[in-house]
Amino acid sequence: MEIVEKVDVIERLTNFRYATKKFDSSKKLTEEQVNNILAALNLSASSFGLQPYKFILVNDPEVREKLKNAAFGQTQVTDASHLIVFAHKTSMDHGFIEKYIDNIATTRDVPREALGGFEDVMKGTANNLTEDAAAYWNARQTYIALGNLLTYCAVEGIDACPMEGFDGNAFDEILGLKEKGLHAVVIAPVGYRSEEDGMQHAKKVRRPISEIVEVI
Repeated sequence: MEIVEKVDVIERLTNFRYATKKFDSSKKLTEEQVNNILAALNLSASSFGLQPYKFILVNDPEVREKLKNAAFGQTQVTDASHLIVFAHKTSMDHGFIEKYIDNIATTRDVPREALGGFEDVMKGTANNLTEDAAAYWNARQTYIALGNLLTYCAVEGIDACPMEGFDGNAFDEILGLKEKGLHAVVIAPVGYRSEEDGMQHAKKVRRPISEIVEVI
């Protein structure tokens, strides 16, 4: 039996993780670290397991400079080691669902016809959604993945900053997302904090658990 080293996740979330405002542009994540972040994203939960989104890893400095302009000049976009753009599908089409069912059948080595009931449920759900409702539903799945990234990075000692302060339509245009049926909804620069970022020393402010949790 493999012995897994216990990590105090609560301690990492309390004393390490914060929304990094200033990154050290001279410090870069390794290829292995980036691949592990992407793997953690891919393992995120989503409704039905459909993963109605795409993660765009933006490495091109010129593109990141354009994105910074579309993010109102926020330097995290260009100074962080890596930038991940979270984009959700703007619709939920039957073809996407059918491809997912094909993947289940292949991965689990089960007859595709045995998955017909599950497929019908997903298609029925999609049929009952307006285009706007489908996009909203997909966006919510994307935020689950963002939460997964933030926790993974905290455990691994990697800094991150969830950001909604940008022009999503401008991001779509710069990255060519609209023609792919995608819309940028949130971004996460990841890397290492700058020693000049004073927010790293600020005490974490949260409401008492007694106010957040209600037991019935």
